[in-house]
Amino acid sequence: MDSKTLAACAQQVALELPFTEHCWPFGPEYDVFKVGGKIFMLMGVAHGRQHVSLKSDPQKSLLNQQIYRGIEPGYHLNKKHWISVYAAEDITPELMADLVNDSWHLVVDKLSKKEQKRLRPGG
Repeated sequence: MDSKTLAACAQQVALELPFTEHCWPFGPEYDVFKVGGKIFMLMGVAHGRQHVSLKSDPQKSLLNQQIYRGIEPGYHLNKKHWISVYAAEDITPELMADLVNDSWHLVVDKLSKKEQKRLRPGG
């Protein structure tokens, strides 16, 4: 997957998730996606490379970094809880969808039970 497709795919998946807010609190160079007021995805360019940064379960994060060339510790983020995904042949739309969904759910899981119920009705 190339950089442009990576960003477009991640953005499409994020915006399809319920109650996602797309904003630019760090300036126009960083696309930020929030749920319940908390960030679950950031997109930007660092050192000339497009990246999508996502919350990730620490164990899953380490495993994914070993399996996929395009997944690295979170750029300028907590390396234990965030990953950055870069364009690479082994990054597929399905993998991006899974990673974005996992990130959204990790953030919602940390919110109050009342807020979780509102964001995931019937869940």
